[in-house]
Amino acid sequence: MSTPLLPADASSYAALLDSLKRRVHDARRRAIAAANQELMTLYFEVGQSIVARQAEEGWGAKVIDRLARDLQAAFPDMDGFSPRNLHRMRAFYLAWGEVEPGEEKKLPQAVAKLPWGHNTLLLEKLRTPSQRLFYAERSLQHGWSRAILSLQIAGQLHRREGMAVTNFPALLPPPDSDLALQATRDPYLFDFLTLHASANERDIERALMQHIERFLLELGAGFAFIGRQVAVDIGGEDHKIDLLFYHLRLRNYVVIELKARPFDGRDVGQLNMYLSAVDDQLRQPTDGPTIGLLLCRGKNRVKAEYALRGLMRPIGVADWETQLVESLPEELAGNLPSVAELERELSFATLNDEPPDAP
Repeated sequence: MSTPLLPADASSYAALLDSLKRRVHDARRRAIAAANQELMTLYFEVGQSIVARQAEEGWGAKVIDRLARDLQAAFPDMDGFSPRNLHRMRAFYLAWGEVEPGEEKKLPQAVAKLPWGHNTLLLEKLRTPSQRLFYAERSLQHGWSRAILSLQIAGQLHRREGMAVTNFPALLPPPDSDLALQATRDPYLFDFLTLHASANERDIERALMQHIERFLLELGAGFAFIGRQVAVDIGGEDHKIDLLFYHLRLRNYVVIELKARPFDGRDVGQLNMYLSAVDDQLRQPTDGPTIGLLLCRGKNRVKAEYALRGLMRPIGVADWETQLVESLPEELAGNLPSVAELERELSFATLNDEPPDAP
C-alpha cells in the first residue's frame, strides 16, 4: 500500500509549507542584502586604493583605464570593472567628506545597504555628504526604487520634510510627534498635475484622484487612502471631508483639507471640527488622535502659528504647488504633462539608456 503524498491533515501541511516558504524568502533576502553590502564595501575599498596610490605615486587618470582592462581580464565573469565604474568607485570613496586627522573614512551603514545604482545616483545628483546620507536613509527606510529616489531628489525632499507649521510637539508624545512631523512637507509638490488657474478645491481633488499613486508618493510612506468627500454627521447635518487617510505607522486617521487660496485662520476652526467628528465617529480605541493637515495656496507662517496656538487637536498647515495653465481650454489642460514631468521622463530615459556597468 503506497504512502499518501500529503499527511491526513492537509491544512497542517499547507501551514508548514507556507512557513518554510517564508523562511526561504527571508533567507534569500538576507543573503542578497549581505552580498550587496560586501560589494559596496569592496567598491569603497577599491576607490580608497586608487586614491591612495594616486596620491603616493603621482599616478594620473590613465591608470584607471589600465586597471579596468587588467581587472576585467582577471575576472571575466564579474561585471562592474569598466573604466567608468572605477572612476565612480574613486568618487564613492571621496564622497563622504573630510575626517579628523588620524581617522579613517567609513562607509555609512545606510549607504552600504543600498544597491550600486542608488549610490551612483546619490553621487551624480547631490553635492554634500549630509544630503546623500538623508536620501540614503530615507531610501532604505521606505524601500524606494532608483526612479522614486530620483523623483525625491528632484523634488528636494530634504528641504521640505517636516517643514509644515504644526502644533504636534505640544499635543503628541515625543515618538509620535517626531514621526508625524517627519510625515509632513512644506510645500507639497503636485507638479504631476496641470490645472487651470481658476481651478477650485473640487477640481484639485478630482485631479489628485486621477493620479492617486503619485499623490500618495508625495504624501510620504505610511498613508493609506480611505476616501474623498467623506460624509460625517455634525449636529444633524452632513459635512464632507475633502480627503481622508489612515497612517499605518502612526495608527491614526489623517484629515486633509485642500484650499485653492491662501491660508485663512478660519479654516483651522472648520478642520478642528472635522477632527472631533472623526474621533467620535470613526476612531477605534486602538487608534491615536486624528491629525489634520490643511494644504493652502500660500500662507503667512506667523498667522498659521497663531491660529494653531491653544488648540487641543494636532493640526499642520502647509503650502501646495503645481503647474497652472492660463490660456489653454480646460478640456485640454488636465491632459497635458507638466514641464517637470517631461524633464523627469527625459531624465529617466537617459538613465535607463546607459549600459549597466555593475549590478
